[in-house]
Amino acid sequence: MNLAQLQTGQRAVILRVGGSGAFRKRILEMGFVQGKEIMAVHNAPLKDPIYYKILDYNVSLRRKDAQRIEIRPLEALSTSPTSEPEEELFPAPELHSLQRMDGRGSETKKLPTLRVALVGNPNCGKTSLFNQASGAHEHVGNYSGVTVEAKVGHIYYGGYRLELIDLPGAYSLSPYSPEELYIRHYLTGEERPDLVLNVIDATNLERNLYLTLQLKELGLPVIAALNMYDEFLQRREWFDYPRLATLLGVPMIPTICRTGLGLEALFDEVISLAKGLKEGDETLLAAETGKLRPLRIPYGPLLEPIIEELTEKVQEHSEIKDPIAARSIAIRLLERDKDTEQELLARHARGGFLLSARDYALHKLQEHASEEAEELITDARYGFISGALKETYRPKHRGERTLTDRLDDLATSRLWGFPIFLGLMITMFFVTFSLGQYPMDWIEEGIGLLGGWIGSQMSAGPLRDLLVDGIIKGVGGVTVFLPQIVLLYLFISLLEDSGYMARAAFIMDRLMHRMGLHGKSFIPLVMGFGCNVPAVMSTRMIESRKSRLITMLVLPFMSCSARLPVYILLAGAFFPVPWQATLVLFSLYVIGVLVAVLSARLLKTVAFKGEDIPFVMELPPYRRPTLRSVAIHVWMRAQQYLQKMGTVILAASVIVWFMSYYPRQEQARQQVDHQIEQLEQSELAPELRQERIDSLEHAFATFHQEQSIIGRIGQVCEPVIRPLGFDWKMGVSIVSGLMAKEVVVSTMGVIYTGVGEDDDAAIAQLSTRMQQERRADGSPSFTPLIAYSFMLFILLYFPCIATLIAIGRESDDWRWGLFAAVYSCVVAWLVCFAVYQVGQLLA
Repeated sequence: MNLAQLQTGQRAVILRVGGSGAFRKRILEMGFVQGKEIMAVHNAPLKDPIYYKILDYNVSLRRKDAQRIEIRPLEALSTSPTSEPEEELFPAPELHSLQRMDGRGSETKKLPTLRVALVGNPNCGKTSLFNQASGAHEHVGNYSGVTVEAKVGHIYYGGYRLELIDLPGAYSLSPYSPEELYIRHYLTGEERPDLVLNVIDATNLERNLYLTLQLKELGLPVIAALNMYDEFLQRREWFDYPRLATLLGVPMIPTICRTGLGLEALFDEVISLAKGLKEGDETLLAAETGKLRPLRIPYGPLLEPIIEELTEKVQEHSEIKDPIAARSIAIRLLERDKDTEQELLARHARGGFLLSARDYALHKLQEHASEEAEELITDARYGFISGALKETYRPKHRGERTLTDRLDDLATSRLWGFPIFLGLMITMFFVTFSLGQYPMDWIEEGIGLLGGWIGSQMSAGPLRDLLVDGIIKGVGGVTVFLPQIVLLYLFISLLEDSGYMARAAFIMDRLMHRMGLHGKSFIPLVMGFGCNVPAVMSTRMIESRKSRLITMLVLPFMSCSARLPVYILLAGAFFPVPWQATLVLFSLYVIGVLVAVLSARLLKTVAFKGEDIPFVMELPPYRRPTLRSVAIHVWMRAQQYLQKMGTVILAASVIVWFMSYYPRQEQARQQVDHQIEQLEQSELAPELRQERIDSLEHAFATFHQEQSIIGRIGQVCEPVIRPLGFDWKMGVSIVSGLMAKEVVVSTMGVIYTGVGEDDDAAIAQLSTRMQQERRADGSPSFTPLIAYSFMLFILLYFPCIATLIAIGRESDDWRWGLFAAVYSCVVAWLVCFAVYQVGQLLA
């Protein structure tokens, strides 16, 4: 029987894990090993993935992955209370908050530095500890994958300058993901830390201690913070953590990192160990107290002789003489660790011999065991953990339903899962775009007043035009969306920190998987309807690099709010019947989603084949978001949006302004001014006089745009866009929209009316001009078909500069930003060509 066949509420024992590669390794390291008990909680609303409980934590697996795990069902457990006698609880420690030294004095600069690396499973509270200790403003999210790179902070304490390095969350040190490989390289490289602070979730000891064992096997000095100790105490379970610390050779200090309690004792212990390490007293510490004692895990009668023999060969045929390091490499070789293999081949002349010796050892093992070496190693580690916990820990409420279980009965159920999810999404976007509109209007009005005031204080000339039309309008057009960004991230932060974000990914995974995406891709895609820039940033929540890249690349097809003014202008002008305009707008959003889905499938099939990380996702307990964490999240995202993108938008605004401003047509300007002066002195009726003046200004604006750099670019592009029904004026608008889609309407206003304002009167005038516009052959420049094709092109083509910069930075490769630009333009051209040409045939 396989795990996918286990019925809801049933329990089973794992017999064997099938499959191979990354999936099998990750499954084993997350506790899916032989003999472990597992329970099926329920299926997702679309019947895939499946929600399980194992090792006292919640995890979801896709059905096809669960089918690879063989199980033996267990009889239903009795729910009657046990008659075991109450055991006296281990005394709870006193927890004190951390008192920092002031780092501003000159004496602190002379203190010795101690580098401490923070390592732990996702959701263990590691980044909370980092923030509480160093005061750094890093986001703390209740889902896996928040910290995607190392963050560095510092604290002055106990006569030391403690440099804290917050490493990514990881379940193990196997090269399963880029983050875990980065951690291992950092911990074992030349700039390795002085001490490793392993943050452990005290409510989930068995799984968290797996990483602790791997850290000890590397020979690193490790101290553990038993975090979330307040939640553990609520269980009223017996836990002799000093005894466990002695067994593992890892000092353990209870903490509540969310509030900072226990950090004083933790850093006192860090300083105490640091002094011993600096003075070379590690042997004395081990002998007297058991602190930092080297740990040697017994791997059984089959594996242990093979490990010993391979360890001796590593010491003999490489420069690695330390027995702990040599044994660690031997174990990793038996696990078929690709990174270790490459390192041996690159750095050691006899690396090939060592790999051959490993292959021979594995061949011998297969003659006596049916299991693979990596499974035996994982089983031995969990067996060691289980034995240590049997001596030190007495679980009291195992199997009892928790608040998280009761909430998930609604939040992830077939009946209520989708309604709750859709209700939260609708509420989030309704509040974001309805409440956000008020401060957006205020900011927009303030930018207009600022531009008008600066314009009135300066004499006419290029500098005034640069400040008013280039910088203020360009940067202001992006700044105006800040309120929506803040509100959107406020909701996202509440969903993340409460633990619901993982449930949203669980609910949507099957639908996203059919699109070639990850369940967590849904949230960035939905955010893309607001603004693509923060949506690209939010892809950090997706652990799989392939799924993360696919999501980034298809995000620009989500119609952001910046495109909406173009839709409203053209739909109002060429589809005056309300139901027609509504249908046009709806079709644009639907087409954007369809193009994103098809693009994701194409990219998944062609460029990103296979899964680099299987969908094995922890569903963390629900927790109450803290005001501090939410405030940090919102502030960091708002600051990031303004800082990272503001500079880009500023530069792009200046470039676009320069291309549209130069070369100056002074002679033509003088002629127009002379004609206007003659009209003002004429005896024509005021209305007729103003109409002719406006006509002259419009003619000059059109001529200037045609002769400007950006106008000439538009004319160069005209042969390319002519098959789509566009002329050079539309080409100018398209080129200006490369900076930001908000600029398209103002550019069209300048080209068609000579006025770049976007108030109601200017929009009405622009609509009339566009309806009346004629080409050289007398045909209308715009028809409903051309207008619809143009809206489609604005929807699909080149993402704004800020989005491309975000893609380049988040993917850590600027070539992906370039690819997104080229790919979107090709898709836009093909779709619009098909729509226009088919429309012409049917007309």
